[in-house]
Amino acid sequence: MRSSFPSDFAWGTATSAYQIEGAAQEDGKGVSIWDRFSHQPGAIEDGSTGDVACDHYHRLESDLDLLVKLGINAYRFSIAWPRVQPLGQGAWNPQGLDFYDRLVDGLLQRGITPHATLYHWDLPQTLQDMGGWANRDTCQYFAEYARTIATRLGDRVKAFATHNEPFVSAMLGNLMGIHAPGLKDAKTASQIAHHILLSHGMAVRAMRAATKADLGIVLNLSPTTPATSSQADQDKAEQEFAFVSRWYLDPLFRGTYPSTPAPIPLPDVQTGDMALIQQPIDFLGINYYFRDWCSTDTPPIPAPCKQGCSEMGWEIYPEGIYELLTKINREYKLPALYISENGVACADSIADDGLVHDAQRIRFIEDHLHELKRAIAEGVDVRGYFYWSLMDNFEWSKGFAMRFGLIHIDYPTQQRTFKDSALWYRDYIQRERFGAQQKEATL
Repeated sequence: MRSSFPSDFAWGTATSAYQIEGAAQEDGKGVSIWDRFSHQPGAIEDGSTGDVACDHYHRLESDLDLLVKLGINAYRFSIAWPRVQPLGQGAWNPQGLDFYDRLVDGLLQRGITPHATLYHWDLPQTLQDMGGWANRDTCQYFAEYARTIATRLGDRVKAFATHNEPFVSAMLGNLMGIHAPGLKDAKTASQIAHHILLSHGMAVRAMRAATKADLGIVLNLSPTTPATSSQADQDKAEQEFAFVSRWYLDPLFRGTYPSTPAPIPLPDVQTGDMALIQQPIDFLGINYYFRDWCSTDTPPIPAPCKQGCSEMGWEIYPEGIYELLTKINREYKLPALYISENGVACADSIADDGLVHDAQRIRFIEDHLHELKRAIAEGVDVRGYFYWSLMDNFEWSKGFAMRFGLIHIDYPTQQRTFKDSALWYRDYIQRERFGAQQKEATL
């Protein structure tokens, strides 16, 4: 196995707008579906909202300085659509656009490469009132939004991802009802998944004329493991992989939906849709957190959890990142890949010495990077790794109870504290980029 990652490898962290920015009703920002959903009683487990979150909107410069201290050379962030275009169509908000100008320029001034995501789940509420992603017109509005952002930032941003995790947008928000907008309808969820993919293709086509930046999409993918050798468990594993992964990979790279049965009906597809979805892309971002363990027994056979589970209840399974990457690399003709998210929620707290000792997170990152290196050694073209997340933040339906960050946030004071994992990650990156003999930076 090669002893190091490629010399031009992107070492980064990732965030999303609603989870960190706050300033929910400031400087002309419009209302998003998460602004609305998080204020519904019972929607968020701890009763919190993202109104303030990490107050990143007001702490931009000092937060960017933290990236320098962390030693990363790439940063993945998302743009809040309602901050730049409050109604999702029509007038643009200059103050919102200026914020992302400052963010991109601030990264470049610090030697950090910007990677932007256009949609990380915060649809303008006005568009939701018109049907949201179930309304095909939203695809065109999204393409127009993408074109404008690419025109505005595309001379400085290295890569634009159209969507983050279409599966989550469609299924958790419209089938399971645990994410915004909180709907539970299988047919609607299926059509939304299709429209999100369609809007991706329309946006890529629109952006190609506006920027030379790399264009792609980010999917949450998981390998599936049958709990036993029974045919029922094997079938369940294949069905789960089709539902979560192939449902998005197949349209993007094969121009069809998978034939394997899924718990939702197939969407209505118009002539030309699949060709649009198949617009050539420069990269695919992969968010990997856990494998899907598939058991048909009652009660189900639990996953082995040899390395434990995260605070989210997810099995920690580093080998899965290798299994997933090598599997899809065999089965699909893929563009360059990024691990656009990979992280773990731990029970972090400030110790008596004023530090955060998160040994579980250090082991998590180290083991996953080891498996990632294995995949690269076998020819999988992975160009970068973005740990999720830079800082503790608003973890959607879980509120502030789950801490994924390298940086601890004390929410009442907004005090930032580097965890042990941040120091470890900084030193790991330093060794990979510059060699073990290079003097390590200090925080």
